[in-house]
Amino acid sequence: MTSLPEKTGKKLGLVIDLDTCVGCHACVVNCKEWNTSNYGAPLSDMDAYGSNPVGTFLNRVHSYEVTPDTGLAQTVHFPKSCLHCEDAPCVTVCPTGASYKRVEDGIVLVNEDDCMGCGLCAWACPYGARELDQLAGVMKKCTLCVDRIYNDNIPEEDRVPACVRTCPAGARHFGDFADPDSPVSRLTAERGGMELMPEQGTKPVNRYLPPRQKDASLSEIKALGGDIEEPKGLLAWLDKALEAI
Repeated sequence: MTSLPEKTGKKLGLVIDLDTCVGCHACVVNCKEWNTSNYGAPLSDMDAYGSNPVGTFLNRVHSYEVTPDTGLAQTVHFPKSCLHCEDAPCVTVCPTGASYKRVEDGIVLVNEDDCMGCGLCAWACPYGARELDQLAGVMKKCTLCVDRIYNDNIPEEDRVPACVRTCPAGARHFGDFADPDSPVSRLTAERGGMELMPEQGTKPVNRYLPPRQKDASLSEIKALGGDIEEPKGLLAWLDKALEAI
């Protein structure tokens, strides 16, 4: 079994803004491309163009329709990958020591040479953030693109995880949560960043910024009996155009 470090020098992780994520899957595609072309064994795809495609992904986006107690229903796109937990059960359950948490930055990784593909870490992870690559026979997970963030051979703006670099909506942020003045720490404090399933006691590093409540359109307000002033000119045309989309 692998032991967890008592303390890490940094707490690198992601802040994901559920208010601005549009569910485009650009993060999923770029993660797949980077981790297939570079770090470790390629992420496999089987029968990719057939009737039953199966593949390995380190990041997935789930979409839900949410109906709050008050207000209108809205669609929330929820990206999910490894949360690099401080108390990571996937590490302590590993029988070969292949899963480990780095002392210097807190990133949870898998030594693929030592992994025997038993699946115990996937069973222990409450977030479903690990996938067994069926072709390679080893466990795969988000590495926070450890081969990018320390790479002095690429431009500084590219030294972030691939999912962060590619997000067109700017919904993903990367940094050190151990630094209270870092952008990710400030975002978490200002927007009420949430842990995923804190009741599990894993102390996930990643945080989610909650979506803001959706505004009602003029037609929806009128349908609910609201009394509003009709827009005029350009605003009237814009309202009709948006309702027709």
